[in-house]
Amino acid sequence: MESASHTETVAPENEEAAEAWSGVLFDRFVEFRDLMADGLARFGVQAMQLHPPREGDRVLDIGCGFGDSTQDLARLVAPGGGAVGIDVSEPFVRTATGEARDAGIANIEFMTGDVQVVELQGPFDYVFSRMGVMFFANPVAALRNIRESMAPGGRLCLVVWRRKLDNPWVLRAQQVVERYLAEPEDTDEPKCGPGPFSMQDADTVSHQLLIVGFARPTFTRCDLPMKLGDDLDRAVAMNMAIGPAAEIIRVTGEEAESIRPKLEREIREVLEDFQEPDGVFGPASTWIITATAA
Repeated sequence: MESASHTETVAPENEEAAEAWSGVLFDRFVEFRDLMADGLARFGVQAMQLHPPREGDRVLDIGCGFGDSTQDLARLVAPGGGAVGIDVSEPFVRTATGEARDAGIANIEFMTGDVQVVELQGPFDYVFSRMGVMFFANPVAALRNIRESMAPGGRLCLVVWRRKLDNPWVLRAQQVVERYLAEPEDTDEPKCGPGPFSMQDADTVSHQLLIVGFARPTFTRCDLPMKLGDDLDRAVAMNMAIGPAAEIIRVTGEEAESIRPKLEREIREVLEDFQEPDGVFGPASTWIITATAA
């Protein structure tokens, strides 16, 4: 499947996030792929084990990133089913397409687009997302578009972050940065949208699911350790490149760079108690959300 251009497939309010995920954030996820993609994969695998697609299902993977979760889904629904991965970032989709081809997976395809507005080419029996649905400016519109792409009785399975308070490796780094820096009202640096914790509240998301036509939403807490690095230097570098602390650093530009050594030192201090003999591991907490297309 050929990737469509952003001008045709992205809502105006999501263009900034699309730019971020196609540029600086893609580059940083490549740099820290061993930590981010591999770490997040554990949550996705847990969700698939609890709520697997059925053999023969046609499945959609939202915010597919490097496409590793899409490959997992394609294997689970083979031989009669197939998987479609979608991401707003063209570089991610190009990478995912190439890696699936190299892996020899035939029942898989990818498309570029904003799930809030793009035609999703359903019907799908099962829709999955691992940390890919939290960045829409209008989550209700996105969830409605997802629902309309699903077959009656189709199953939804989403993995999203819970509160920052339950993900202290994120919160501590952000608190350090916010002691010294504040996000400017205007910046030339693109931001990632509402942010990774926009779907932390189960009541809010449950209501959103119900009003767009899903039934029986469930929320299962899933806590797993997240590897932040083989050592503290790597853990600090990752937190200063990806996540809420990193975005503040990025958008404040020269002001942040002028105090980078101070930030590195203090973030290191707040992450020290996560250090273990085989690496640095932060407590991480997610929701596994399910619902049925009514």
